[in-house]
Amino acid sequence: MNNSLKVLFDEHEVITRAADLAKNAKALIGKNDEEYELTVSELIRFFRIYADQYHHHKEEEILFPEMAKKNELLAEGIIKEMFDNHTYFRDLIRDIEADLEAGDYVEVSLKIDEYTESLLDHIAVEDEEVFQTAYSIFSEDDLDNINFRFMDLDRELGETKKKDFADMLKLLNNPQQVF
Repeated sequence: MNNSLKVLFDEHEVITRAADLAKNAKALIGKNDEEYELTVSELIRFFRIYADQYHHHKEEEILFPEMAKKNELLAEGIIKEMFDNHTYFRDLIRDIEADLEAGDYVEVSLKIDEYTESLLDHIAVEDEEVFQTAYSIFSEDDLDNINFRFMDLDRELGETKKKDFADMLKLLNNPQQVF
């Protein structure tokens, strides 16, 4: 099997780690509110840049349109659902940020739980359905071309910056630093 979508699977692993960190951060509420606010602020930045600009952008601008060209039914079905999910995630991140700025940590925690559960469900659908469908409808050459476009996008946005965001999770996951 062509491994051209591996970058998306790999990004999902990084995003899943961030979702776990976001869920676990609530342990800081009432114990170290300043650290909670800092951690959530960094995770918001991560989700906006790494998850949305790097990952979702690949799907929305490259993979999904190519899939829709191959099969119009996909465009009105699962691809539309994935686009709608991405919009929902962006809106929820804005709401989380507003609640964080207002100091409403309980609401932040509830919305983070909603966000992470929805995000993990979304990732499962993409991994198990969307990407598998992509493998079945594209030729090896199609998949290679899509992968080259993914690599071009990462270069355009900054490969080092992408790596720095993945590395940032390791710092946030350091119990001595956060928890």
